Amino acid sequence: MPKVSVIVPTYNSIAYLPETIESILQQTFTDFEVLIVDDGSTDQTVAWAKQIVDPRVRVIMQPNQGVSVARNTGILQAQGEYVAFLDADDTWNHSKLEQQVYYLDTHPKIGWVHSWVSLIDAQSQPIGKPLISSAEGQIWEELLIRNAIACCSVMVRRSCFSVAGLFDPNIRSAEDWELWIRLAFHYPIGLIKEPLARYRVLPTSKSKNCQLVERSLHQIIEKTFADIPLNYQSWKSRSYGYAYLYLAWKALQGQTKDISAAIRYRQQAKQYCPRLRYSVEYLRLGVAIGLIQVVGGDRYTLFLRTVNRLQGWITQVQRINVRWHSQQESL
Repeated sequence: MPKVSVIVPTYNSIAYLPETIESILQQTFTDFEVLIVDDGSTDQTVAWAKQIVDPRVRVIMQPNQGVSVARNTGILQAQGEYVAFLDADDTWNHSKLEQQVYYLDTHPKIGWVHSWVSLIDAQSQPIGKPLISSAEGQIWEELLIRNAIACCSVMVRRSCFSVAGLFDPNIRSAEDWELWIRLAFHYPIGLIKEPLARYRVLPTSKSKNCQLVERSLHQIIEKTFADIPLNYQSWKSRSYGYAYLYLAWKALQGQTKDISAAIRYRQQAKQYCPRLRYSVEYLRLGVAIGLIQVVGGDRYTLFLRTVNRLQGWITQVQRINVRWHSQQESL
């Protein structure tokens, strides 16, 4: 039986799936199986996947039911001690599995582990700074307010799902946040402070559908706060506040910048949690909205893309310098 089961849900992702699978097959840790769960694709995904000759790769087909059901299908058929998730347009650093397997092997009381995440564009080029999370240990209370865990960075002990449950099939977006809350209630999480996963930022991704995301966030918050102790009920307004800040940013990230929606979501965030108006994120959002109103959406996108690429290059140079100094010190 493999040590790790890697679950790759896919739906019409043939443009990126080969690169995603290659990043798995090139891992320095090799004791794994790959479960490609095709969620009713109508492109060439299944035909391509079935041509893979590596015996560690299995293709599972199901009617289109959404990513939550696809991941659950993978979990239920997984044979590994550990389960890792990778969406069909994201990729991994070559040592991702090795580092996380070692972490869980040496920390038996930790139920799951994640890492920092790099951002890449459609051409797999780095954009912006990595998503640096500090979520570690007992983070259930932190997750009640906002999600700090990227699905592509997570590895979970398969036994944890029998306690915490699977992905909620009724939630169509941000579905991982709801599961993380349940996992964190039962198990502490580990953190590897290195960007081991790469999340692809695409203008057409499901997360850019603000109405879908809004409905899902409402589902998650209402479900979560219906099942927790009364002394946490006052946190619900904060959770909604951060959810609407998140939605406001999403409204500005689409191909068509919806300024009116961003302003409306920002106002709703303040109404739910008035103290958010003093947060850096709230103030940055106001600056972004103002810039778009002055220079227009296209120039704002160009400016942001330039800044993100510059930050990506600076981050790469910094990593090279750190590695060089480490090598010099070891000599």
